[in-house]
Amino acid sequence: MRSLLFSAFLVAATAFQPGAASAAEETAAAFPTKAKQAYMIEAKTGTVLLATNENQSFPAASLTKLMTMELVFAALERGEISPETLYPVSEYAWRTGGAPSGTTTMFAALKSQIKVDDLIKGVIVQNANDACIVLAEGMAGGDQQFGARMSARAKDLGLARSSFGNSTGLPDAENRTTARDMVELARHLYTAYPQFYPLYKQPDFTWNKIFQRNKNPLLALNMGVDGFGGGFAEGSGFAMVASAERNGTRLFLAMGGLASDKERLEETKKALDWGLSSFETKIIFPQNEVVGQASVYGGAVRHVDLVAREPVDLYLPTNSPDRLSGRIVYHWPLRAPVAAGQEVGTLKISAGDRTLREIPLFTTTAVEKGTLVNQATDALLELAFFWL
Repeated sequence: MRSLLFSAFLVAATAFQPGAASAAEETAAAFPTKAKQAYMIEAKTGTVLLATNENQSFPAASLTKLMTMELVFAALERGEISPETLYPVSEYAWRTGGAPSGTTTMFAALKSQIKVDDLIKGVIVQNANDACIVLAEGMAGGDQQFGARMSARAKDLGLARSSFGNSTGLPDAENRTTARDMVELARHLYTAYPQFYPLYKQPDFTWNKIFQRNKNPLLALNMGVDGFGGGFAEGSGFAMVASAERNGTRLFLAMGGLASDKERLEETKKALDWGLSSFETKIIFPQNEVVGQASVYGGAVRHVDLVAREPVDLYLPTNSPDRLSGRIVYHWPLRAPVAAGQEVGTLKISAGDRTLREIPLFTTTAVEKGTLVNQATDALLELAFFWL
């Protein structure tokens, strides 16, 4: 018997109103951006505030360095390396990413040895390509090998549309990502590595007697930005990944396809200001409140109540808070016996065609197998749905 995907609309009609405007109409009306790709979420609820071609691939350029740091942070967490681990500066690292390269660099001296702690600061504060390559060679034996590890790690993190050919983001066909993947990676870096995240707002770093300020221009705007940075690739334009916090609200934003550094700065600032000033958090369902039911086949009862184990809250526009719809999705048929507290479905909340949140749902009670009559009746219903 095949498994069908069954959707039940929420019974709480007062909380959700059908007929919301499409995602494209709503986004265009609320925030018209010049970015070709954009994605922004509120951290606590995961509510999607902005989505424009968020799954469209573009060259990762220096945004690649976020994944480079993820691998380094993970290795530090596992104890595979330490902040004091020394790695040598090869001629390849020096020529490709160092002083002779004409790219962003920490000016690592050829054939010197540098601690991992200083290399991390070179990458994060100075956007240093030589520091990336030294880390890649030290950890994986080469930049290309490290890129393969980055791609594999991206898949492990669910970043299905991202791949990496090197640690720097210098031109390579494999260096591809999306706005959505970059936001998910940024959110992961913030939540998984709180001890390292403050490095992203370190104002400056001096190496080889050369003082450099943090390359992230958003830090100087005093608007709550405290992390990440930008990239540029010929043919696709300027990109930015940013995290900002104001009055306890944190946003993660990625933008791509902008025409100039000036436009990138303006559009990023505009999007973050809009996201931090035009929304408020609202609770749709309190924690453990029944949000709907799932049909049970072959059980002593025909339905079981479903709850979320967390408050179902959304970060909603203050000027149009009710333009939402929601549904419960689970694999049908849900067969008895069903355990109490069993995860059986997902609450999907949308604005038009755009999904804002997906929350796991759990059963409130157990449902035992029913009598032979119950099972026979439900089998007939299942057969009827199968032929439909």
